[in-house]
Amino acid sequence: MMRSRFDEQLTLLNRELIAMGALCEEVIALDAQSLLTGSRDIAARVAPLDAEIDEKERQIETLCLKLLLHQQPVARDLRQISAALKMITDMERIGDQAADIAEIIGYLHGRTGGDDVHINDMARATMAMVTGSVEAFVQQDVAAARQVVEKDDVVDDLFDRVKTSLIAMIASQPQEGGYALDLLMIAKYFERIGDHAVNIAEWVEFAVTGVHKGAAEL
Repeated sequence: MMRSRFDEQLTLLNRELIAMGALCEEVIALDAQSLLTGSRDIAARVAPLDAEIDEKERQIETLCLKLLLHQQPVARDLRQISAALKMITDMERIGDQAADIAEIIGYLHGRTGGDDVHINDMARATMAMVTGSVEAFVQQDVAAARQVVEKDDVVDDLFDRVKTSLIAMIASQPQEGGYALDLLMIAKYFERIGDHAVNIAEWVEFAVTGVHKGAAEL
């Protein structure tokens, strides 16, 4: 009976993580759309969703602590709960960085990121990484988690391309220096979001195998 109740709560934990992941996907998508269109109204929708992500983090943290305190999880369950606690920290930071991107977009005064197509590619790639990492956790799929980690190379390469093109812009159009630096900051935040997705994926592997980033088996 207790195990049945525990499994129900683990299912609830998975649902809440999916919901939090969906919010992270949504704020990244809004950033990408705002960047593409120059719409400050779209960017303004990010901050309230970031607040929802913060609230979801608190709710999941409470649920995890209840599972730890009121149940008697076996080793794999314990790893899953511990991984979830780590994952929500990364997802909360994704929300914060998406909010930072939206704030910078507001400073562009209606200009788009269209001058650098690689930034839009970064947005799509990081959103796919976040989606993939959460799905890997729910499905307990180590192979899928490792695919997310591998995709980080794509994001890093895109970031290098953004830097190169923006440096060229500054060299040829010094008056665009402020705009170029704003775009560079946006690209850097997308790169960091990719890093957080990698962290989530690595915790998925820990939850399943007990091994995290080459550490000794737990």
